[in-house]
Amino acid sequence: MKSTYLTSLFIFLLLSTLSVQAQPDRLTGETFATRSEVIGQNGMVATSQPLATQIGIQVLKNGGNAIDAAIAANAALGLMEPTGSGIGGDLFAIVWSEEDQKLYGLNASGRSPLGMSYDDLKSELEKRDRESIPAYGVLPISVPGAVDGWFELHDRLGSMPMQDILEPSINYAREGFPVSELIAYYWQIGARIHGDRPGAFREEMTIDGRGPEKGEMMRRPKLADTYQMLADQGRDAFYEGEIADKIDAFMRENGGYLRKEDFEQHTSTWVDPVSVNYRGYDVYELPPNGQGIAALQMLQLLEAYDLSSMGYGSVEALHYMTEAKKLVFEDRAKLYADMEFANVPLEKLLSEEYADERREEIGEYAGSNIRAGTSILENGDTIYLTTADKDGNMVSLIQSNYRGMGSGIVVPSLGFVFQDRGELFSMDPDHANVYEPGKRPFHTIIPAFIMKDGEPFMSFGVMGGGMQPQGHVQIVTNMIDFGMNVQEAGDAARWRHTGSTQPTDDADDYLEGDGTLSLESGYPWSVVRGLMMKGHDVAYDAGGYGGYQGIMLKDGVYYGGSESRKDGQAQGY
Repeated sequence: MKSTYLTSLFIFLLLSTLSVQAQPDRLTGETFATRSEVIGQNGMVATSQPLATQIGIQVLKNGGNAIDAAIAANAALGLMEPTGSGIGGDLFAIVWSEEDQKLYGLNASGRSPLGMSYDDLKSELEKRDRESIPAYGVLPISVPGAVDGWFELHDRLGSMPMQDILEPSINYAREGFPVSELIAYYWQIGARIHGDRPGAFREEMTIDGRGPEKGEMMRRPKLADTYQMLADQGRDAFYEGEIADKIDAFMRENGGYLRKEDFEQHTSTWVDPVSVNYRGYDVYELPPNGQGIAALQMLQLLEAYDLSSMGYGSVEALHYMTEAKKLVFEDRAKLYADMEFANVPLEKLLSEEYADERREEIGEYAGSNIRAGTSILENGDTIYLTTADKDGNMVSLIQSNYRGMGSGIVVPSLGFVFQDRGELFSMDPDHANVYEPGKRPFHTIIPAFIMKDGEPFMSFGVMGGGMQPQGHVQIVTNMIDFGMNVQEAGDAARWRHTGSTQPTDDADDYLEGDGTLSLESGYPWSVVRGLMMKGHDVAYDAGGYGGYQGIMLKDGVYYGGSESRKDGQAQGY
């Protein structure tokens, strides 16, 4: 009897493995897609919350452009998904302007307090018996850059009055909105972590001290007041007026170092996106202080391998991708930093010659004891959104509080949580990313864009801490090497390598082992076994693979894809 049961179980597992490899999931034959692409010719919005997507679409229908829709959707996400975004955080964007025939890059990240020296910070850490910067409380807070980012984008490229852009979110904040499923899960975790923190987190971010349930109505009237102030008075209300005054007073009373002067001196930076050509496609990212060039470095390494003939999800393809990641993340840990403070060898890092040099370190088996050439805290909650309009403008925008609900600090009456990006400085004085006053910390959040033959091809992103460059590479290879569509590329099973050296580590640290390669469900046991035989430490992990949105433009028609692992939605018209 026992033998018959074991035989049946073996046959079931074998058939299950075969079905993963061979059977299409859908009648269309699209093996990896959970649903169809969304297709529309007049405009497209993809976000991680359906109500935010619909707000963006309504802005487009009311005459706004893709930039207006992106700001409106971001404001809605700051309201409805505070577990990953909000005006207490930073923002980065890549924008294709059809009129200018140009890609614009915006770094709207904030800087550390001017009045807190390295010695001040070190003294504060010693009081707490710490060597590294904490995740929560007032110490890791840097100037929030998102609001300035909105107004920079709007002033240069927007078309609709800011009052009209923010009005839908103001109304939802006052009247309430039903909380979606995954956001409710993370909101409840955030409420447990931050419920007793100084400030107004409990009063303004919870319902009687708890996070909202799925489908429960949530109101945020204080955030509505703040949004209304921005709509009426512009960015100066945040950086020079009443909001900055309240923040200054709160920080003085609670041991924080941010002052009104930090807000008055804050500026966003327009930058030129950087790119590499991958099999005829120009893939663009923003230069550091973000980690976007890690994706470009990985693609430079991978172009020498025929991934297409290896096949999606094969042992060989996964091995080479993982080894490329390990090499690049050691560079990331040592060299990526605020370029106003550190000499980042950007041109060399992205060169074909450097890729050839580093590729010699990739062998047939998993490498270890890897150092940077002649990787950051692995978790972070973020939102990514993308928009496109009838005129051909496209926006790739990412925005975050970093660790879920950020620092947990809410200044009374303002209604938003401050980010904790300052946690991502190193305290090693010899490190490029060492803490300094007025410096931008290393950043995980990265938007991406692809051009083909000088024309926009795709706007996309994959949020999620150290997963982001790895996710970008997987989307690019899924589409270019493995022929997937914009929805399949995001739905296909993902991998994630962890354990690399971090930009918060000391300058002389390196990857001593080979880290851990986590695989999402969908990879058959034969692949797991093959990777183990190549020396990889393989684990199954249900989460941590990021959140994707993408819009592709082909023959004047937009194709949208959204993350099936989250609450998201792509919508076109």
